[in-house]
Order: sequence, then C-alpha cells, then structure tokens
Amino acid sequence: MQQAAVIQISSQPEVNYNLDEIRLLLREAAECGAALAVLPEMFMTLDGKQFRAIADDPLYVRQLADWAREFGLWLVAGAMPQPSPDGDPRLRSACLVFSAQGELAARYDKVHLFDVDVGDAQGSYRESERFAPGDQAVVVDTPLGKLGLVICYDLRFPGLFQSLRDQGAELISVPAAFTYKTGEAHWQTLLRARAIENQCYILAADQCGWHDERRQTWGHSQIIDPWGEVLTELQHEPALALADIDLQRVAGVRRRMPVQAHRRF
Repeated sequence: MQQAAVIQISSQPEVNYNLDEIRLLLREAAECGAALAVLPEMFMTLDGKQFRAIADDPLYVRQLADWAREFGLWLVAGAMPQPSPDGDPRLRSACLVFSAQGELAARYDKVHLFDVDVGDAQGSYRESERFAPGDQAVVVDTPLGKLGLVICYDLRFPGLFQSLRDQGAELISVPAAFTYKTGEAHWQTLLRARAIENQCYILAADQCGWHDERRQTWGHSQIIDPWGEVLTELQHEPALALADIDLQRVAGVRRRMPVQAHRRF
C-alpha cells in the first residue's frame, strides 16, 4: 500500500511564482511519504497569452522531470500546453507523467475540449480556439497501480473512463481547473460517479480561488476510493491531500460486484 497526493493551487499570471509554490508542495508531499503526486490542469498559469511560449520552451518539461527525480515520486503534471504532434497549429493540452527516475512515462492529450457557456464572470469558454483535441485513451503502469489519465472536462464523458477501465485502470487521475459555478453544482457528484462506475480510485487535483478579475475555480481536490467513499478533501485554499491506495480494496470491490463481467453494451 502506498500513498498518493493531490495538489491544489491557485495559479496566477506569473509562471515562476506558480512553479515555486508547486515545488514547495511537491517537497511536502514527498516528506509525507507520497509515492505519486497529481498537479492541477494548467498549473503553470491559466493565462492563455503565455501558452505558446510555455509549449515552445523544453526547459519546463525538464524542470518537472528533475523534480520527480529530486523528490523520488511519480509526478502527474496535470495539464500543460504542448506542441501538437500532427502539425496542427493549435497546441495540445497535455498531461505528462514522469517516473521517480525523471523519465517521461506517458503523455495524454485532452480529448474533450471545454467549449461551453457557463454564465459566470468569464461567461464563455472556447478551449478549441487554442487547443486541438487528442484522440487516445492512455493508461500507464505506476508503483501504485495502473493509472488512467483524463483532464477536467473529460470528467463528463463516462465512455472515456470505461475505456480506461477496459485497459486495466485501477486508479484515474483528474487534474482540473473546474469553474466555481460548475464545480459547486457537479464536481463531487461526477467524481464519485466515475469512481463507483469503474470501481477505481479517483485522484482529483483542482485549481482554486481567483486567477484574474473574471476567472474563479472551485477547489475541493479529493481522493475517492472504489466504493465512492471520499477519503480526503480540500476546500478553497492551496494545499495538498494524501490517501493510501490499496489495490486489494480495488480487487475486493470488483470481486464482490463484478459489473464488468455483467456488461452487455
């Protein structure tokens, strides 16, 4: 049994400030014994004007790899702008997973893009203006188990989670920047549903607070077990939360209620 950490921050426009805050929380996670840590979506900044420069600078990826190695933990770098591998002029919103040796173990490009009218201070979001969608479901082997990767808005699409379960996922990370309005209404309900449906751990790392005069995120990062029990939950401030990941718990829930074997569609 090993511990996982979800890290909650309130990203500001200054990238170096955000990275300094992240490094402190990663150090704390390692000192608390975490073997894996999940960062939120767009943890470097939510300022879209900086996305291209971030994607074009390989030093940021190298820094994350160095931190994974320095702190001896698997690092799920929630989502960060990366170049599109197919030549699309738009970027990809990419989740990068680094091993404790600092090696890039997996990359998942966000499939479902947030083109939504929310009715908050921001009003509307059009993620597809800057990002191209990915088209693959990704599961990576980690010391804590088989980890499925999603990003934020993907949470509303149970078919993607089912695909990850079909690939053997025992835990699924959900880095996010859920808006305050939609988070208050749906965040925990959706997280618990995905955990219960797929009988797996959910590691949800969300942004929190105000990021500029119009954008506010919900926070409430949490870890949920395969029965849908919330093991730990943050509120609205930057912090980290930890919980034990017990694969025997996954196996036991799936054995007693073998929903995968009962599927007809």
